[in-house]
Amino acid sequence: MKIGELFKKPQPRVFSFEFFPPKTEAGQTSLERTIRELSDLAPSFVSVTYGAGGSTREKTVDLVQWIQREAHITAMAHLTCVGATQGEIGGVLDRLTGAGIENIMALRGDPPAGQDRFVQHEGGFGYANDLISFIRSRHADRVCVGGACYPEGHVECRDLDRDIANLKHKIEAGLDFVVTQLFFDNRVYFDFVTRARAAGITVPIVPGIMPIRNLASVERMTKLGGATIPTTLFAELDRCRGDDAAVAALGVAHATAQCVELLHGGAPGVHFYTLNQSPATRVILTALKTARLA
Repeated sequence: MKIGELFKKPQPRVFSFEFFPPKTEAGQTSLERTIRELSDLAPSFVSVTYGAGGSTREKTVDLVQWIQREAHITAMAHLTCVGATQGEIGGVLDRLTGAGIENIMALRGDPPAGQDRFVQHEGGFGYANDLISFIRSRHADRVCVGGACYPEGHVECRDLDRDIANLKHKIEAGLDFVVTQLFFDNRVYFDFVTRARAAGITVPIVPGIMPIRNLASVERMTKLGGATIPTTLFAELDRCRGDDAAVAALGVAHATAQCVELLHGGAPGVHFYTLNQSPATRVILTALKTARLA
């Protein structure tokens, strides 16, 4: 199933989960258990990240194949420009499509660990739109291609108008839909959608939501990704600092409220950044299903 087709259904609401390839056998076993635990919630699809610098390339390919073959869930593989030539990227694409994977998340990618900026690999691509065009040149409309967008601006481009222009270039290269970077204030999403539509962008814009589980980790992620935490939410999180259970409970409550408002406001679904954990996502999606929003 190509994910883009899901958005064409009447009143589409597409719910999906994102995972990353584990580094150990124990982590692999745990992740497989998590995926099976979440599969009964009938996600529209799940995606698997590529790892900084393409460091998990082989594991990503293996995992998306397992998800589609064994867990019977539509899978989307992330693919980045980092650390690979065009030929190597073409080889990965051929393996994925040969295994029946029809969905690719095309990204420029983050710099590898220890590097503070992206450097184009010799013989590779410098921008996500180049990668998207490459995928389309090889596979045309036989695959669905998703991409990323940044409601608060890319960390390397804080000019919001320029960032929208860059997004439009990616969509013109062949994106079917986009998923946002995480955010914690819904006004950021709704304002971004308004600006995108005004610029002529018509593809589905799916909000990416990450339930907060640990204050230190979310502070690190927001610093790296450029997202902001609303003052009132941060004050309450800070009051719970050191009590991970309280932080996680607040995180679930806030993410649930976000999802309800987003769906009522017309969002086409929700993409959950799970961090390979099932409890928070299960609670949130179950609540949405109970409220007949999913």
